[in-house]
Amino acid sequence: MSHDGFNQTPSWKSIVIFPLSTSASQTSRGITTVEIPGGAAGLPRGSWALCHQVTTLDRSKFTKRIGVLPPELLGAVEEGIKAALDLD
Repeated sequence: MSHDGFNQTPSWKSIVIFPLSTSASQTSRGITTVEIPGGAAGLPRGSWALCHQVTTLDRSKFTKRIGVLPPELLGAVEEGIKAALDLD
């Protein structure tokens, strides 16, 4: 979720992320969860983006890039993050 400018800067040590869950029970969390279908962004199975759990992780925790969300899903995640953070 971090801006690509940060992601491509080796001296930037943190990456902003939101976790994914494969548990369908996450849909009860409301507008801050976004369904990501299997196959999207290289995911092997359907998942839910937990937009209410935005956090940062050390870049060294990541070994490879799996994929990129298509624009329509990225837009839905952005709306979920706006709702979670009460942004207009």
